Amino acid sequence: METERLVLRPMKAEDIDAMLDVFTSFTEPRFTRSQMLQWVHRNLDHQARHGYGLFAVILKGEGLLIGDCGLEWMEVDGVPVAELGYDLARSYWNQGYATEAATAVRDYTLRSLGLPDIVSLIQVGNLASRRVAEKLGMRLLDEIVRYSRPYWKYGIG
Repeated sequence: METERLVLRPMKAEDIDAMLDVFTSFTEPRFTRSQMLQWVHRNLDHQARHGYGLFAVILKGEGLLIGDCGLEWMEVDGVPVAELGYDLARSYWNQGYATEAATAVRDYTLRSLGLPDIVSLIQVGNLASRRVAEKLGMRLLDEIVRYSRPYWKYGIG
């Protein structure tokens, strides 16, 4: 998929180091290379099983991988759903890239995949991600606890 400024392509095993750089820019505790390897391979397995997953987000002009955006099929509160997620390197925050990528994935999901519903799980307090979800037309459905952390559950569809 392409947007005005981005290319979203299926993730590859070779993206491990670039994705480690992305996650290291904003996560605490830091991911190790081994954890990132597991994360990327889990996504590749998901892509193979479901036909979609997290896309690598590439800055068009530079060919630089700046994050990921896509779908993960998961169970939330006992219900299977497609969760739209996005992670960008900190230096690319507040420039509209997350909204641009997530809009493309939302449209692809609803039009091409024909999935009736999409949710986004956003850690409570992450106002920037909340704004992205709202710009996509999502609305707050619930506040849940997942892996001992509180999340806002946003949805569309």
